[in-house]
Amino acid sequence: MEEINILNVSISNISRKELLKQLKVGVVFTPNVDHLIKMQEDKDFIEAYKVADYRVCDSKILLYASKFLGIPLKEKISGSDLFPAFYNYHRNNEDIRIFLLGAAEGVACEAQRKINSKVGRRIIVDSLSPSFGFEKDEKECQRIIDRINQSGATVLAIGVGAPKQEKWIYKYKSRLKNVKIFLAIGATIDFEAGNKKRSPQWMSDVGFEWLYRLLSEPKRLWKRYLLDDIQFFWLVVKQKLNLYKYPLHSPSSVESSVEPELSRNQASELSAKF
Repeated sequence: MEEINILNVSISNISRKELLKQLKVGVVFTPNVDHLIKMQEDKDFIEAYKVADYRVCDSKILLYASKFLGIPLKEKISGSDLFPAFYNYHRNNEDIRIFLLGAAEGVACEAQRKINSKVGRRIIVDSLSPSFGFEKDEKECQRIIDRINQSGATVLAIGVGAPKQEKWIYKYKSRLKNVKIFLAIGATIDFEAGNKKRSPQWMSDVGFEWLYRLLSEPKRLWKRYLLDDIQFFWLVVKQKLNLYKYPLHSPSSVESSVEPELSRNQASELSAKF
């Protein structure tokens, strides 16, 4: 499987159809712009990413960036598209038994009910919405592990946000003896339960799903989209010009403030295109 490197993160160049056919065992993460920016400084996050067998593009902006870099990815495969495709693909496969972990209290249970009704069998065998900050409570994590193991689930779909969900899989994967497939799916459980609405398809198609989410949850997401992630465009231009250096490989993450005027203009053009 071909891997495309963007800002020191290897992304699997695979279509959704190919992924569904290949995925028998393994860990699936769905990198987006926010993931790549967080991994510029979060050593634990980049370490957690190493456990992933598949790292699929969860962003139209990443897709555009790959084309700009001359290494085009085949397809955007967001967690919220992959998960329903996955359970529908396996609707008649009795070996696929899914545990849902994530979202606010009662939301995962509602998603379980709706998915099982659509599929026509008990493909979601159990669900749990953990308490806020559960990942810091070893006793609660152990109770979650016990419940997953007792459920008979062979698939764990966890949606508690990044980097929490990826780090949780990395830390506890080996304790989940029956689970063969791990899916980190972000806000997908909320979408499946009807607790949150996805953006219109046309916004997703052109790369404006982030804007819809920002307008839906401005207090929670404004900093991520308007401050933290905006540097992505400049970093991609630096990669294009062979000027990008992964900060965690260097004694200092502080880089020179002297920037070529040409690359500034390219950054503006790239940002406008996205």
